[in-house]
Order: sequence, then structure tokens, then C-alpha cells
Amino acid sequence: MSSNQRKHSDLFAYRYDFIKYRRVSFLVSGILLALGLVVLFVFGLKLGVDFQAGTRIEVDAGKPVDAQRVVEAAAAALGGLKPAAVETGGEGERVVLRYAETLTKDQIAALRKGIAEALVSEASFTESTVDPLYARELARKAAYAVLIASVGIALYVMLRFEYRFAVAALVALFHDAFMTIAAFSLLRLEVDLPFIAAVLTILGYSINDTIVIFDRIRENLKFAQRLKTAEDLARLVNASLNQTLTRSINTVLTVLFTAVALFFLGGEGIRNFSLALIIGLVSGTYSSIFIASQIWYEWKVRELRRPRAKAVENAS
Repeated sequence: MSSNQRKHSDLFAYRYDFIKYRRVSFLVSGILLALGLVVLFVFGLKLGVDFQAGTRIEVDAGKPVDAQRVVEAAAAALGGLKPAAVETGGEGERVVLRYAETLTKDQIAALRKGIAEALVSEASFTESTVDPLYARELARKAAYAVLIASVGIALYVMLRFEYRFAVAALVALFHDAFMTIAAFSLLRLEVDLPFIAAVLTILGYSINDTIVIFDRIRENLKFAQRLKTAEDLARLVNASLNQTLTRSINTVLTVLFTAVALFFLGGEGIRNFSLALIIGLVSGTYSSIFIASQIWYEWKVRELRRPRAKAVENAS
């Protein structure tokens, strides 16, 4: 073996064969996406007060309280009006009342007085009210934010690499965002502005990992001899994935440890944000390795086989 051949062989040596399991990864992702669609159809999304008109009242009693007692006191103060949803947290010390109606200042004042008298304690109250017009506008702008971010990322990848990379990256981004949304639908967790921020963060981390892998594939293409078979291309993609695997794992673990710490040690207000990050980071690493690069490989294999099929057709 010549020195050039030896260098070429060493460059594209790899330990893990990811291409070998591409159809398994496609099948797993396809099943998860199908289940996610069913979950969304059955449960829908639990929209927070940011995207749903109404009033949210959070009562922090500072001690464990009976949530039913709080609900009854609130209903009595509001002339029988009951909340659309009731949640508890903080080991029973916090009760959240969600009203589909937009409560007035007088109603909120009466509610606070009635609950305080019922609990016979100095409870703290936090209220937020969103009118229907503002809720619709906020939901529309949140959807635009995710859409614009996705299109901008696709354009960047297309300009830096090629359209095949851009399409593969977009599929991976959709995969990660949808997995996070479906998980929140299944767990009946609230979709609010922090959740949108988490989705945008997930898109950023996912595309960063994908670009690192694509950049290594592009660099290795410069050193590769003319790719003639699917095996040559598989060797190149596998080598690129193996060369960036340690970096991908280290990057996601660094952020994942922080997200897990925030989930368990952070406040209630950022718990859903932290959980969305955890789900998205795991999904993003998976999609970068097992989805985006595999889609690009399948596309390139079809291009390699096209001239050969045309030559056979002409010969016949």
C-alpha cells in the first residue's frame, strides 16, 4: 500500500457504523412522529395564559392548604364563578386558578380578600390577565418567530454548504421541535412564552451540532478520491460522524447537566423551560447523528446511482 493510500485509509477509518442503522433510526423517528401526531390530535396543547385569553391567579399560602377550600372561597367571592383549571405545587403551599374569563380589578380584589379570609393567613397573590386580542397576537408572533428562525437557519446552511445539507438540517430541526411539542402535549404541560424561548434555544443547539458534522463531511470530501460507490460514501460519512462524536457528546452533556440542575434546583417558573431543553437537547443530538447526516447520505447515494442506471439503460 502506497503512502497516499495509507493516509487515505487512515483518514476514513471509523469505529462506529452509524450508516448501517440508518433505516432503524428512520423507522424509530417515524414511529415517534406518528405517535406524536396522535397525541396532539387527542390531547392538543395546553396553552398558557400568554396564548389564551383569561386570568391566572397564583396563591402562595406559605403553608400546605386545601386546594378545594381555595376554589370554594374564590367562587364565593366571585358570585359562583369557578376556575377553568386548578393546579397545585410547592408541596401543597401554592394553588393556581385559571379563569377563561378576563377578571376585572374589582373581581380580583374581591377574590384576594375572600381567599385570605378563608385561609386565615397572609397569603401572597400573583395575577396575570390577557385579553383575547393580545393572546391571538402573541400566539401569531410566537409562530412567526419559530418559522423565521427555521427559514433563516435553512438559508444559512444552504449558502454555507448546499441545498441538500439545508433540507436535511430542516428535517432534523422539525424533528426536534415536534418531539418537544408532542412531549409537552402528552405530559399536559403548559405551553407559554418560556416554552417558545426553549424551542428557539433547541433549534440553535441542534443546528450547531448538525453544522459541525456537515462541516466535517465537507472537509473530508476535499480529501476523498472520486466517490464511486455507496460504500465509499458510507465510509466518508461514518468517519465524519466518528470524528465529531466526542465533541457532540461533550457539548450536549455540558448543557444537559445545567438544564437538569435547573429542573431540580430552579424555581417553578423555569421548570417547564428546563424540561423542554432536556427533551430538545437529547432529540437534537440524536437527529444530528442519526437523521440529518443519514438523509444527506441517502440523497447522495441516489445521485451516485443515477449515472450508472443511465449508462445501463443506454447500453441496452
